[in-house]
Amino acid sequence: MRAVLFPGQGSQYVGMGSDFYEKFDSVKKIFRTVDETLDFSLSNIILNGPESELKLTQNTQPAIMTVGVCIFNVLNQQFGLNLNNARFFAGHSLGEYTALVCGGSLTIERAVYLLHERGKFMQDAVPPDQGAMMAILGMTIHEVEDEINLLPKGEICEIANDNSKGQVVVSGKKKVIEILNKNLKKKKKKGILLPVSAPFHCSLMKKAAENMKDKIENTNFLKPKPNIISNVTAKEETDVNKIKPLLIDQITSRVRWRESIDFMIRQGVTSFLEIGPGKVLSGLVKKINRDVKILNINSIEDVKND
Repeated sequence: MRAVLFPGQGSQYVGMGSDFYEKFDSVKKIFRTVDETLDFSLSNIILNGPESELKLTQNTQPAIMTVGVCIFNVLNQQFGLNLNNARFFAGHSLGEYTALVCGGSLTIERAVYLLHERGKFMQDAVPPDQGAMMAILGMTIHEVEDEINLLPKGEICEIANDNSKGQVVVSGKKKVIEILNKNLKKKKKKGILLPVSAPFHCSLMKKAAENMKDKIENTNFLKPKPNIISNVTAKEETDVNKIKPLLIDQITSRVRWRESIDFMIRQGVTSFLEIGPGKVLSGLVKKINRDVKILNINSIEDVKND
């Protein structure tokens, strides 16, 4: 039994999806649709950069989604993989929107608009240089929670991503993250400050969630097929009336990726296919469970090899 995975922010690179764009008219059509929806050439930023423009959150989020949808459609239409027969779709953070588009719940026009707005609101929620995110390696989520409890009370430092066994990402006020990093170093634990522009997936994103509420609630969603795994609940969600508020909550909530993968494996999933730029999710799945099969497709060469 298979599940399909879609990556989140950090997987982007200039030129992603370019071989699909050059070979398939269907991909060019999607890129044009995205450009027309946003009223600027996101496709040019994706294909040609500069990297500084692609790294802007309001561009990164719709760009990764666009490339993921393009590859997914080509695999279905040109290579006959019929991926909609998968047991689950799951996406990491913004990847949940890619999953919803590929699952027939959301049009690409609405998704690209929502992600562009989501990126702007998340970027603007916290003044520059006030927030930070840090990956903590070699510690369980419970050990990280214990370290957070030792920090000064009233300061914001929260778990943003429970990515895998031994990889937890925290998010919050920069000065508190720096204190946590010093504490970890004293205990010979490893923290890596991430090159992100804002502290995502924590309560500092509350304003962004409030700004996205009406936009998501006023968007038409259909029941997805196959079922989508929510980042917030780490379970399958099929009810549109639940999916919408969960997408709003997702902005301030931790991404329960490890729990999501474990849930799908318990439901009988034995193989995962990551579609989109990079191989981040493939690496995480391997850390979570070495017994399952994991493939990654982000180029035409990958399709031939698999």
